[in-house]
Amino acid sequence: MPNQLQQIAIRWFDAFNSKNLENLLALYDDDAQHFSPKLKIRQPETNGLIIGKEAMRVWWQDAFDRLPTLHYKVTSLTANTDRVFMEYIRQVEGEADMLVAEVLELKEGKIVFSRVYHG
Repeated sequence: MPNQLQQIAIRWFDAFNSKNLENLLALYDDDAQHFSPKLKIRQPETNGLIIGKEAMRVWWQDAFDRLPTLHYKVTSLTANTDRVFMEYIRQVEGEADMLVAEVLELKEGKIVFSRVYHG
């Protein structure tokens, strides 16, 4: 099971880095939740939390449009039976690299909750 969850994380990075929004969203449950400190800053009314694929579509499409050079470089993946802990470097041309940790919680092969932590 942990290996299957790591494969989902690898597909997540592939979809994100290729800016393939449909493949990225396909990894999520329809009612999934996503929490990010960047959301708190850019959309304070969310208090950092969005719910559902449509909200995620809007959020990530905006990121892809604003930051065409955005790329995540994986440094570590650790999985157990229901979650993957991902560490990566957020790279954007013209900005300092940022260390990021993210937890994907999965149920029945779909991401149901993702939480981002900046370091």
